[in-house]
Amino acid sequence: MCLGIPAKIISLDENGQGEVDYLGTRVKTNLAFIENARPGDWVILHAGFAISRLDEDEARETLALLRELADAQDS
Repeated sequence: MCLGIPAKIISLDENGQGEVDYLGTRVKTNLAFIENARPGDWVILHAGFAISRLDEDEARETLALLRELADAQDS
């Protein structure tokens, strides 16, 4: 099973590389698949690649659901 995590673009360079933040963790990411990516955009991150864009409401809802799942697993 593959899991994509919502992440917010923090920075990017002219080569399609950048940094994203997800759940407080910042990681280097390949943003080449996201056309016209900009800092502040939300993307789905998978295996070091941003694979699609999503809006902030979708991102926050997905992150909340992932937190619920993690909390249920800890109980």
